[in-house]
Amino acid sequence: MPQNKKEGLFFTTIVCFSMVISMSAYNLLLHGQFSLSNLFGGLVPGFIVAFIFDVLVVSSPAKKIAFALPVNKEKNIQMIIAVSSCMVLGMVFFMSMYGVIMQFGFTENFLSYYIGSFTKNLIMALPLQLLIVGPICRMILKMSRQSSWLKETNN
Repeated sequence: MPQNKKEGLFFTTIVCFSMVISMSAYNLLLHGQFSLSNLFGGLVPGFIVAFIFDVLVVSSPAKKIAFALPVNKEKNIQMIIAVSSCMVLGMVFFMSMYGVIMQFGFTENFLSYYIGSFTKNLIMALPLQLLIVGPICRMILKMSRQSSWLKETNN
C-alpha cells in the first residue's frame, strides 16, 4: 500500500491505467469492435475520466466504507481486499455509465444498457483487480520504493 502522497499518486496512476486498458479491451471484445486503433483511440479520454472519478469521487467514500467493514484491520490482505472491492464497485458504477453514454448516448434504453454493462463489467473488473492488476501494481510499487524518486523529501 502507498506510504506517502507520491506513492499514492504513482499507485493510483498505474492501477487506473491498467484497469482502463484492460476493461476497454474487454468491452471492445464484447461488442465485436476490438482493434488497436479503437483501443488506443479511447484510452486517453477513458483514462482521464477514470482518473478523475477515482481521485475526486470514488476513493474517499470507498476507503471510508472499507474501513467501516467488519474486517481485521491488522491483516493487510483483508484491508487490501476490502478497499479494492469497494473501489471496483464505485469505479464500475461510474465507468459503466461513461461507457454506455459514449456508446449509445442517453436513449430510452439507457437503464437496460447500463444494468447490462454494470453487470458484465463487475464480473470482469473485480477478479481482474483482485487477482491480476492489484498484485502486479503493488509489486511495481514495492520495486519502485527501491529507487529514490518516490521518496518524499523535506525540501
